[in-house]
Amino acid sequence: MADAVAAGARWCVRSWQASGPRSGSGVLLALGVLLLAVVLFAAGQGAYGLPLSELPGVIVGAFDRSTERSGAERVFFSIRLPRLLLGLAAGAGLGMAGALMQGLFRNPLADPGLIGVSSGAALAAGVTIVLGAVWFPDLPRALGSWTLVLMAFGGGLAVTVLIYLLSRGDGGTRVGLMLLAGIGINALAGAGLGLLSFLANDEQLRSLQFWLLGSLGGARWSAVLLVGGLCGVALVLGLRLAGPLNALALGEAQAVLLGVPVQRVQRQVVVLTALAVGAVTATTGIIGFIGLVAPHMVRLIAGPDHRWVLPGSALLGASLVLAADAVARTVAQPAELPLGVLTALVGVPFFLVLLRSAHGRRL
Repeated sequence: MADAVAAGARWCVRSWQASGPRSGSGVLLALGVLLLAVVLFAAGQGAYGLPLSELPGVIVGAFDRSTERSGAERVFFSIRLPRLLLGLAAGAGLGMAGALMQGLFRNPLADPGLIGVSSGAALAAGVTIVLGAVWFPDLPRALGSWTLVLMAFGGGLAVTVLIYLLSRGDGGTRVGLMLLAGIGINALAGAGLGLLSFLANDEQLRSLQFWLLGSLGGARWSAVLLVGGLCGVALVLGLRLAGPLNALALGEAQAVLLGVPVQRVQRQVVVLTALAVGAVTATTGIIGFIGLVAPHMVRLIAGPDHRWVLPGSALLGASLVLAADAVARTVAQPAELPLGVLTALVGVPFFLVLLRSAHGRRL
């Protein structure tokens, strides 16, 4: 698999280099076509196979009230479609969040996890799984099946607020201090998760590890509405920050001279990233690497203009998550590979070869 991934990465780089200048609108069109192809591919994959030729009949038949739904229709609309929509929303949210963070830090190695939302959500979920029965015995009765999701979402937002407050200084937000605070809080959250893993029994440890490795297997319509709504808001508002982020690429001093309200833009980026990544992590667990690789790949194709990088990262992020999930649920049937593990196993070699081919010796 690694050799195939590396060969694919080298082919992509040679194709991009040989194609000459690329317009942003053309790149977005190509990424949209790619996403459509991935959606059609993923729709047919799974333990219950749905050939592409049968999908139109399945969709049309679902609206025919005169007959009972067939097995294929029930599988598609009850299991497959919610999973597809959740993966699409999650990938788009993670890709957009990664582009926003890289624009804020002016660094292509920045990741949404730097502001602690993923680690905070993971720690809150771990506390709920391992210690919830002792610390919050009445919580499941109040929140029902939403207990873990809401606790993880709240934990991610709480840690993000903490890091933001720690980064305040000299009358404003210092991005370098935010980076250092994020590294420290992420390390602390990792230690907390290690302690929880030590305290957990076998059943709790299995639940915790499965959640930390990420999966779309728990997709339901309520989760689709939550993630789709919050990620949709983040996408719409995030696209409005393309101009300010382009100005920030010149440096904060130059952005101020150009009339950009730097402090407000920084707050907006942090809030939108926390909303999108917090919602995704709370419902699917940790899906790593998408927020790092998707924006970087779009920059290699379309250039650094955030007018194209932001929507392009959302489209590519959605394609990557859906493609990885399709492989995760079919490559080891009847078992299902953790999505976060697969994105790293396939994505890291692709990303490293891509960087090596595009930048020579500079990784």
